[in-house]
Amino acid sequence: MTTEDYKAIAPTLPHQPGIYKFINANDVVLYVGKAKNLKKRLSSYFGERKDRAGKVKALTKNSVRIEFVIVETEQDALILEAGLIKKLQPRYNVALKDGKKYSYICIKNERFPRVFLTRNVFKDGSTYFGPYTSRYNTQIILELTRRLFPLRTCQFNLSEHNIKKGKFKVCLEYHIKNCEGACEGKETEANYNEKVEQIKNMLKGHFGHVKNHLKREMQIRVENLEFEKAQLVKEKLNALEDYQGKSTVASSTIKDVDVFAMETTDKMAFVNYLKVVNGAIINTFTQELTKNLNDDIVDLLSFSIQEIRSKFNSISPEILVPFKIPSFDNEVKITVPKIGDKKSLVDLSMKNVKYFKLQHLKQEALKSGKQNSVQRIMLTMKKDLRMKELPVHIECFDNSNFQGSFPVASMVCFRNGKPAKRDYRHYNIKTVDGPDDFASMEEVVFRRYSRRLKEGKPIPQLIIIDGGKGQLSSAVKSLELLNLMDQVTIIGIAKKLEEVFFAGDSIPLYIDKRSETLKIIQQARNEAHRFAITFHRDKRSKAFTTTELTNITGIGEKTANKLLTEFGSVTKVKEATEEQLKKAVGLSATKKILAFYEKK
Repeated sequence: MTTEDYKAIAPTLPHQPGIYKFINANDVVLYVGKAKNLKKRLSSYFGERKDRAGKVKALTKNSVRIEFVIVETEQDALILEAGLIKKLQPRYNVALKDGKKYSYICIKNERFPRVFLTRNVFKDGSTYFGPYTSRYNTQIILELTRRLFPLRTCQFNLSEHNIKKGKFKVCLEYHIKNCEGACEGKETEANYNEKVEQIKNMLKGHFGHVKNHLKREMQIRVENLEFEKAQLVKEKLNALEDYQGKSTVASSTIKDVDVFAMETTDKMAFVNYLKVVNGAIINTFTQELTKNLNDDIVDLLSFSIQEIRSKFNSISPEILVPFKIPSFDNEVKITVPKIGDKKSLVDLSMKNVKYFKLQHLKQEALKSGKQNSVQRIMLTMKKDLRMKELPVHIECFDNSNFQGSFPVASMVCFRNGKPAKRDYRHYNIKTVDGPDDFASMEEVVFRRYSRRLKEGKPIPQLIIIDGGKGQLSSAVKSLELLNLMDQVTIIGIAKKLEEVFFAGDSIPLYIDKRSETLKIIQQARNEAHRFAITFHRDKRSKAFTTTELTNITGIGEKTANKLLTEFGSVTKVKEATEEQLKKAVGLSATKKILAFYEKK
């Protein structure tokens, strides 16, 4: 994916948090990244920065497109990134091992449940909240719940039988008010479970009364001039406000669902798909559909769901959708969630499909604008140059030589007003001796279009010759020999006054210097000149590096370069002793060199 490819999509990228994927031509994800601002982050991969790492250059070179998913927060992006990396194992990502990256708060499935921090999720009936990206903040929340609602921390089996038998004794936690002594029956199960329910409410994000409690406590501390203690309470309140509950894109209560959302335009429909397993999004995809005759949104969504599930071989037992659709499989539950975690996932899918639709519309508008611009320029050129057809295909020629030596020529091609570099051609002048630009131009134009005719390939609508009346007349001779003058428009452009000459007309045309017609003619002329000069310089350099040493039978360019590097010049090679030569290039080459210079 080139910088030009990126510039084409840049106006459609969002300034929102999310994840992005670089994808190659085989639809393989090469890299997954996260961003606080997707547009700013993606722009860092392109441009003229010289300090970009080799891997970044390789990534952009091997990618053909970028896909992204927008989320609510940077923490959401972090979690989604980790889940996708574990699932997809992209080539350019640091490998993430399954397991222990994020923390969960577990409410254990047992009598008098314990509440504790863990990195492992087991299917044992316990309730898990998370994942949490900041272990520090999670510990503060856990500490806060223990302080507000003291619970046991011991691992005893507090069955009714064991408590009645008096098998356990209260520990230090009871004496320092961190536990109310459930192990000795000092706290009822009903009272204990009520506290657990309040902790669940807190972890679900229902913080109202808890916040009020902390604010009252902080105010009391301030009134008592206990500012340090007030600051500690404030920190806990801030942590609570910053981390209310869990991530939008992950919920440990959701085991295996497919999430779909749809947006439409007059002609198109867009369907977003999120695959959620064990509370984390492991795949995303957006499908485009052409409506044709069927524009019923229920039918379109139902059809897309079946196609996408088949494409990804999904057998999820539940599908989440934004509106009701008919069931197509008795074993699959279709849900339209109204509240809770599942509704959050549908909202996230809707947010992404709406942005995909917006991106599509922006790209279409940009494309349409470019097409209109190209059409306008082509019409202007047709009028200015008195052409019969639009100059969609333009070819421009230029010659280059150095005091008559190394004569070469170049041809550059423009399509729709833009350089088509794959169609550029270099020419070595074969039939002209000395610095004769006119004859060189006649040869090259004839060679170019005689071959095009022979191969049955199209001829350009406009031919531009870099030079005045002389070069133009030479090119016209070749076109007349090929009977092409009635099929093309050919012009010459003189460099000094930017005069445009037409075949058979001695009076030049002066085009407004601000005109788009003149700008494209100048661009084609400059590009042809650059291309010819580059080729000529390469030939000249190659010729100048050829030395007398390469005329020695059995001495190639590599050996000659080795000798020149070692001795500095041909003269010093001639003056070198046999021992010095043998040390530099070996016995065989030494004998050939000595024999060559003895004959001379």
